[in-house]
Amino acid sequence: MRLLRTDLVGDRRHFVLLAPDASNGVGFRDFAVDPDRHHRLMTAAQRLRGRTYLDLGALAASQLSRDGRHIHSDDNRSWHLLTVDGGGQVAACLRYLAHPSDVQFSELTISHSSLAKSEGWGPKLRSAVEQELTEARRRGAFYVEMGGWAIAQELRCTTEAVRMIVTAYAFAEWCGGALGITNATLKSCSASILRRIGGQRLAANGMELPSYLEDGYQSVEAEILRFDSSDANPRYERWMHECQAHLRDVPVICGSAKKKTFTASVVMHSSFAAQPAGEFA
Repeated sequence: MRLLRTDLVGDRRHFVLLAPDASNGVGFRDFAVDPDRHHRLMTAAQRLRGRTYLDLGALAASQLSRDGRHIHSDDNRSWHLLTVDGGGQVAACLRYLAHPSDVQFSELTISHSSLAKSEGWGPKLRSAVEQELTEARRRGAFYVEMGGWAIAQELRCTTEAVRMIVTAYAFAEWCGGALGITNATLKSCSASILRRIGGQRLAANGMELPSYLEDGYQSVEAEILRFDSSDANPRYERWMHECQAHLRDVPVICGSAKKKTFTASVVMHSSFAAQPAGEFA
């Protein structure tokens, strides 16, 4: 089974990237500014998130839009990696919000989390993230907040979850490298998948931050994991090279040519060494 193009009961799946407004399409062979298609795919991804979070018991129906969408304040300024099936339906999605390395902790989404508001753990979370930001500045790398990960029911026991995270790592490397964090739920096994690929529990001065219950997400336990796109599990390195080799051919849809956010200025690296294709065992 190939990493980027897989079959499930005859269903051909492929990736699509939704780009923030005015994103740079350098390095992509299939880049388009198409507001209608961008809106249609974003809406489908938000509906998939809504269904998934309801299934997990993370949200109540009243927390979704009337048409069942989970709408996040970061959606419009983020990249979104989507898996689209042969029928044009969004089968998986992942939000990728890139910040400049000089971003301040107070500007990050994680600064509004319930852990950040904790009297005991809030200062430790801030200290841990600021250590990561210092390292990102030293490298001249982006700092990324990854979230909004949802996978259709029929794909949750397949390699699609691993495939998406490996591709997100490859995308980060192609953008010049990134350090970042994500809230990963324990119930959905997303935390264990991220750990397998290279995610680590965020720590401050050698003390790991605990798992916690996020405000507004009911009783779903989450943990904050850090990741470094240059330090993935070696087992997946070959697959990351294959992802990089295919990224230039992934369709990229931008909603508008008008620049609104920093993330719109992410410049893709158009040159890299193609590596031998890998396969899932």
